[in-house]
Amino acid sequence: MADTATNDAFVEFARVQKSYDGETLVVKDLNLQMPKGEFLTMLGPSGSGKTTCLMMLAGFETATHGEIRLDGREINNIPPHKRGIGMVFQNYALFPHMTIAENLSFPLEVRKMGKSEREEKIKRALDMVEMGAFGGRRPAQLSGGQQQRVALARALVFEPELVLMDEPLGALDKQLREKMQFEITHLAHELGITTVYVTHDQTEALTMSDRVAVFDDGRIQQLDPPDTLYEEPKNSFVAQFIGENNTLEGVVKEINNGLALVQLDGGELIDCKPVHDSVVPGARTRVSIRPERVEYNKERLQEGAHTLKAEVLEFIYMGDIFRTRLRVAGNDEFVIKTRNAPDQVRLKPGQQIEIGWLSEDCRALDA
Repeated sequence: MADTATNDAFVEFARVQKSYDGETLVVKDLNLQMPKGEFLTMLGPSGSGKTTCLMMLAGFETATHGEIRLDGREINNIPPHKRGIGMVFQNYALFPHMTIAENLSFPLEVRKMGKSEREEKIKRALDMVEMGAFGGRRPAQLSGGQQQRVALARALVFEPELVLMDEPLGALDKQLREKMQFEITHLAHELGITTVYVTHDQTEALTMSDRVAVFDDGRIQQLDPPDTLYEEPKNSFVAQFIGENNTLEGVVKEINNGLALVQLDGGELIDCKPVHDSVVPGARTRVSIRPERVEYNKERLQEGAHTLKAEVLEFIYMGDIFRTRLRVAGNDEFVIKTRNAPDQVRLKPGQQIEIGWLSEDCRALDA
């Protein structure tokens, strides 16, 4: 991505680096541009640099090198409270000695807003998150989900153009978490707020975002809409980190008509889409195939599908799907997921079967 300012970039990192000790770079030469109104998620394992990027944008950390711009204006030296950014954290960070209304009033008082205007904005923000009746309570009188709603309302109350969220749903149970994912996304789009969201939960990233930046080792490995990220990973790290994925190791024999012929370590030959610069004849490669793209029911195998022999190691009934673990080409962790349908065969451990998939569903990546 270019590191010059672009007209439609509302948030921009231009060649940003961050080091805490002057030697090790936690963030390496980051170039990232976000248009106004986008919901962007920074996703990655612990220590990948995603939270550091969020903290630099908020102003709690300073970039060692490069520029951070907001709406075309460089903000590197502007203190956090003057950036006009809303923040939501995992621990809610609500003031325990204040009522909910007082918690929301605080950022408005800091901005020297009059009493009647404050009251109007507090009411609107609490109604937005369906907490209108709770203004007189204290945080300790609310459940975790209610506190998180209040934290969200407080971030939105002064109508910021940018909201940053750091693992905001981490402390909630699964059901409430999923409900809040939907609510946050809906609110952000409805209000047209630009949102940067940090998480290590891939499902959360895929369901909430317009685009996802996958971080590893201080760099963005891939920045794309969720479906592109899942269907077309650019490298082995992204393929493994996003969703469940099967890998088979082998050597590239030749490349013809946009397909790489790969000889697997077990000797089998398969065709795959080469999607990495390192996939050249003679090179080792890691082949990636998603569990739901593999079929074992002969009637369902499409014309031109690749077939490989497999041994069933484990068959798990999961209600809506069957999850089968197989031994394929020497790999004991090969998983397929098939829909629970009346015509779907139930397998037994020890059974020898044939599995198949289409060449375009198979990717040849870096080794």
